[in-house]
Parts: sequence; structure tokens; C-alpha cells
Amino acid sequence: MPSMVRFLEAFIRRTDSLTERSGQAVRWLTLLLVLVVVYDVFTRYVLSSSSVAVQELEWHVFSILFLLGAAYTLKHDKHVRVDVFFARMSAKQRAAVTLIGGVLFLLPFTFVVIVSSWPFVVNSFRILESSPDPGGLPYRFLLKAVIPLGFMLFFLQGLADIFRSMLILGGRIPPEGEDRP
Repeated sequence: MPSMVRFLEAFIRRTDSLTERSGQAVRWLTLLLVLVVVYDVFTRYVLSSSSVAVQELEWHVFSILFLLGAAYTLKHDKHVRVDVFFARMSAKQRAAVTLIGGVLFLLPFTFVVIVSSWPFVVNSFRILESSPDPGGLPYRFLLKAVIPLGFMLFFLQGLADIFRSMLILGGRIPPEGEDRP
């Protein structure tokens, strides 16, 4: 059993590290998104000029930010939930909720999205999909590839949180000092 605990702890550490690195990279996308939006607003309202490519770039960057930032958000416990109940729970109760919610909802949902998005992405690569709009961005297939990637990161972080909750509930790691289960 100690080797299993070591495996789970190593998995948690590696996944947390991967999530942290991807989250740090995604932070720069926020700055890029702000700059693109400012440019779009300036050209549209000051220069009376508009570009389909710039507008598409806005939602492309936002999509990547959202998809790749989901795991980071989960790791730092900043996702949406009913905190009025969760905050009043003990650390072990929070770990139990995280474990049950992860097994029943998070992992199945992310798995379904990964599996069901794969043919969608493969087809997009096969036809080298680009924007259907005149003046739109090429390489839309690259954007679509971020869907399963983002959900794979989300799945791994969810699994790490489930393992962490198991270790807390099993008394293998202390809940004290944890900012989340």
C-alpha cells in the first residue's frame, strides 16, 4: 500500500506542476486578448475600420484561454460552486464532496468531451479547416485541437484532486494547510 500512496502523491505533484505551468502560459493570453480587443475597438470606433480576422482572433484567444485555463482554475479552487455550503464543511467533508463530485460528474463529463471531440478535430485537420468568412483566419483546425487538449488537462487535474481527496480521507495526508481538498 505504501507504494500506491507514493504513486498517488507523485501523480498529484506532477499533475499540479503541469497545471501550474500551463496556467502560467495561459496568463499571457489574457494580456494578448486585452491588446487585441483594444486594437479592435480603436480601429472600429476611431478609424471607422473593422476586420473579420481581428474579431475572430478575439474569440480564438478567448477560447484557448478558457479551455487551457480550466484545469488551472480547478487546481486553485476558483471554479463555480455553492460556496455557502462548501465553506462550512470540514476538510474531510470537502474532500468527500470533491471525491464524489469528481467521480460522478467531472471525470465522466470530461471523458465524454474528449472522446466526442476527437472525430470533430480529426475531420477539421483532414480538410485543413479555415474560417468560412471572407477575410477570416486560416488554420481553424489548430483552434479545434485545443478542445480535447484543454479537457485532457482538466481531466488530469480532476483525477489529481480525486486522488488528493482519497489520501485526505484515508488519513495519508493531513487536510491542515491545504487550500483545497
